[in-house]
Amino acid sequence: MAIESDYDFELGRVIKTIKQKKARLVCIQLPEGLKPLATKIVDEIESKTKAKCLIWLGTCYGACDVPNLDHIKPKIDLLVQWGHSPWKK
Repeated sequence: MAIESDYDFELGRVIKTIKQKKARLVCIQLPEGLKPLATKIVDEIESKTKAKCLIWLGTCYGACDVPNLDHIKPKIDLLVQWGHSPWKK
């Protein structure tokens, strides 16, 4: 299922990384404006990998705003963050 959006979520790259790392539990973090697409992103990831996803519902102010996952960190295999703006290389 394709996610209709003005953004490139690079889900192929995310799915490849999940498979390479053999991640079983993935936490996804999105800024507020992209959170309405969270369940579609989760559905796409879970349908193409063996991973289960958690959606971080806390605030996100950019890539430097890593959530405090101390209470679930031992269980999380991978954190995937998305933002609105492209990174300059």
